[in-house]
Amino acid sequence: MADANEFMANLKPFFEDHLRRYLADGNDGHYIDGSQFGGPEKTTTLLLKTIGRKSGQEYITPLIYDRAGDEYVIIASNGGRDFDPAWFTNLAAKPGVRFQVAEDRFEGSWRVAEGEERARLWAQMANYYPPYNEYETRTDRLIPVVLLRAERGVETL
Repeated sequence: MADANEFMANLKPFFEDHLRRYLADGNDGHYIDGSQFGGPEKTTTLLLKTIGRKSGQEYITPLIYDRAGDEYVIIASNGGRDFDPAWFTNLAAKPGVRFQVAEDRFEGSWRVAEGEERARLWAQMANYYPPYNEYETRTDRLIPVVLLRAERGVETL
């Protein structure tokens, strides 16, 4: 979809600046001003580290999250594009995960929510960050709802 592609292209400089800030100071980068996109002023973000399934290159992606018990919930919306974001397809190629929340860095596991759990968590995330509702209307794919579980702390992302 042209609208989703244009939307994501316009956000690229914002994402790059946010990632630089987060890597420099996790406490500063932990929040974004989501009000400029229709979300809360203090929107929580984490950094997800993936390894390219073809390239073997490391990627670090800032993502909006909320909590569900002991797990962190992220959405593979890709701005409503008709395909999953690269971070999700890279994640799907590996069983483990590394991520950072503020200054805390973790290694752990991940899973995709399904059925009733997915519906409940989607509603939670769409309530937390309302633009997800619009993203959902831009695509026919079922947008994955991913849960990350921290299993141990690590020194570096």
